[in-house]
Amino acid sequence: MIVASSIQTPSVDWLALSPSLALLAASAICLLGAVLVPRRAERGVTAFFAAAGFLASGILAGVVFDRSPAQQQLIADSMTRDRLAAFTQILVAGFGIAAVLVSWGDRRRDHVGEYYALLAAAGGGMAFFVSAGNLLTLFLGLEWFSIALYILVALDTHRKESLEAGLKYLIVGSLGSAVLLFGSALTYGATGELGFTAIRDATGADDPIFVAGMAMIIAGLAFKASAAPFHMWTPDVYEGAPTPVTSFMSAATKAVALVVMLRVLVTAFPEQAEIWSIAVAVIAVASLVIGNLAALAQRSVKRLLAYSSVSQAGFMLIAVAANNELGGKALLFYLVPYGAASLGAFAVVAARERELGREVTLTTLEGWGWERPFYGAAMWVFMLAFAGFPFTGGLVGKFYVFSAAYEAGWWWLIVIGVIATAVSIYYYLAVVKAMYMRPTSARADLVVAGGSPPPDPALEAAIGIAVVVTVGTFFFVEPLIDAAGKAVAALPF
Repeated sequence: MIVASSIQTPSVDWLALSPSLALLAASAICLLGAVLVPRRAERGVTAFFAAAGFLASGILAGVVFDRSPAQQQLIADSMTRDRLAAFTQILVAGFGIAAVLVSWGDRRRDHVGEYYALLAAAGGGMAFFVSAGNLLTLFLGLEWFSIALYILVALDTHRKESLEAGLKYLIVGSLGSAVLLFGSALTYGATGELGFTAIRDATGADDPIFVAGMAMIIAGLAFKASAAPFHMWTPDVYEGAPTPVTSFMSAATKAVALVVMLRVLVTAFPEQAEIWSIAVAVIAVASLVIGNLAALAQRSVKRLLAYSSVSQAGFMLIAVAANNELGGKALLFYLVPYGAASLGAFAVVAARERELGREVTLTTLEGWGWERPFYGAAMWVFMLAFAGFPFTGGLVGKFYVFSAAYEAGWWWLIVIGVIATAVSIYYYLAVVKAMYMRPTSARADLVVAGGSPPPDPALEAAIGIAVVVTVGTFFFVEPLIDAAGKAVAALPF
C-alpha cells in the first residue's frame, strides 16, 4: 500500500505581494483594453486603469508599511516584508501616477494600450525588486522592470531616436544585468547561499571570489542608478526615449536601484563594510565630477537633465557610503524631492516639446517663462531644488546627506559635495536664465503652429503636484524623516 505524502509548500503572504500584483492586474487589463476597447476610447480606458493600478499599489504598500513593524522573511526567504520595501513602493506608485498624467497629452500614433500596460508592468517589477530577499529574486525583479523599460524606450517606432535609444539601453542594460548576475554567481559559489541574511552568516566571507562577487553586484546596481562610470547609457537613452518614459525612469529606476543597493550591502556584506563603503564613495565622487562637468557643456535640456541625474546619484551614494542609520534616512528623504523635481522637470520639457514638435534646447526655451508663466515658475522651482536652494526639499536632502557623511567621518566627501553643488548652480540657473533673462526669439522655427497650444490639464496637474512635493518637503520635514527612520529601522546598521 502506497501512502501519499503531502507536499510541503511555503506559505505566501499575499498582502506583501499585493503592490506588485495590483500593477500586474492593471497591466493585464490595459493589454485587454488594447484589443477589446474601440480605438477612440482606448487612451482613456487604459490610462485610467494604469493610474488606478498605481493608486491601488500605493494604498496597499501603505497598509504593508503600517502593519510591518519588523522585517519578515517570506516564501522560503526569497522575499522580504518590511517598511523599507513598502516606503519605496509608495514612491514608485506616486511616480507612476505622475507619469500617467504626463503621458495623457502625448498623442502617440499607435501602441497606446501597450504603452500603459508596459508602464504598469515596469512599476510592478520595481515593487517586486525592492522586496527581494535573495540574489535570485533580486535578478528576477531587475529583469522584470528592465525588459518593460527597454520596450517603452523604443515604443515610438516612427522616431529613429527612440529606436536607437532602445537598442542602446538594451545592450548596455543587458551588460549591467550580466555583471550583476555574474557577481551573484560568484557570491553563491563562495558561500553556497542565496539569501542576504544567509550570505552574511556564511563562513569563508574573506574569500577573494566573494569580494569580487560583491564588487560586481555593486557595479550592476550602479548601472541602473546611472552612477558614473556606469552611466554611459543615460544621456542617449534619456534624450531618445519618449519624454514621459524618461520622466518615470529618472525618478523610479534610480530610487529602486539605490534602495536595493543599500539593503544588499548593509544586510549581506556588513563584514566587508570597510571595502564597499570606500568603493561606493569613489563611485559617488566620480558621479559628482563627471555629471557636473558634462552638464556644463550641454545645450539639449534632456541631456542636461540626464547628466544632472548622474550628479544627483553621486549625492545619494554619499548617504549609502556613510553606512549608518542617518545615511539610510537621508537617502529615503532625498529620493522624495529629487523624484518630484526630476519628474516635474521632464514634464515641463514634454510641454515645450508638444508645442514645438522638436527637441528642446536652451535656445528654444528663450523667453518661454514669460509666455507660459506656470511652466516657467515650475521649472524654476525644480532647478533650485536640484541645486539645493532654500525653500525646496533639495536643501534639506543635501543637509541630511552631508550630516550622515560627517557622522561617518567622510569629511572629504562633504567638501567634494559642496564644490559639486557650487558648480551645478551654473547650469541649473542657465535654464532659468534662458526662460527669463533673454528676449523671446523671433525665429520662425520657434513659432508655435496654429497659435497657442490647447491646455493640457493632466500635464499641468502632474507639474503642480511635483511643485507642491518639492516645496512641501522643505516645510514638512519631520513626518517624512520619521517615516524614513521607521523604514530603515529594519536594516542591521
